[in-house]
Amino acid sequence: MKSAGGISPNLSGATWRSSTYSGGNNECVEVADDLPHVVHVRDSKRVTGPVITFSRAAWGTFLANLG
Repeated sequence: MKSAGGISPNLSGATWRSSTYSGGNNECVEVADDLPHVVHVRDSKRVTGPVITFSRAAWGTFLANLG
């Protein structure tokens, strides 16, 4: 599994959960925010596909500006 930047993060210790913003319609993203320093996001339908990695600060800014 590679992140959007082409780097393969070590996600062996990640715990994935559905995003609370997904709405429960099976078209959602999953978030792994239990690892130090970063938050990983993936498409729930493509769990072996690409992963987007955010710094905790960037993720916090993203969440603060959702709406």
